[in-house]
Amino acid sequence: MNSDQAQKRAEKLFKKEERAQDGRQAMVEYKAHGLAVREKTVRLKALRLAKGALPLSA
Repeated sequence: MNSDQAQKRAEKLFKKEERAQDGRQAMVEYKAHGLAVREKTVRLKALRLAKGALPLSA
């Protein structure tokens, strides 16, 4: 294998690892966003239920 082939192979492996790392980071962000949405939904639902449980004043 000459140095040009070795250079191309190294670049290809580097790009492949970089894409894999980007994919892992995207998945972490996706899961974090989903968790935040679920937590916010639970909080808002609790607020709605609490508001509905308040006695109506005349």
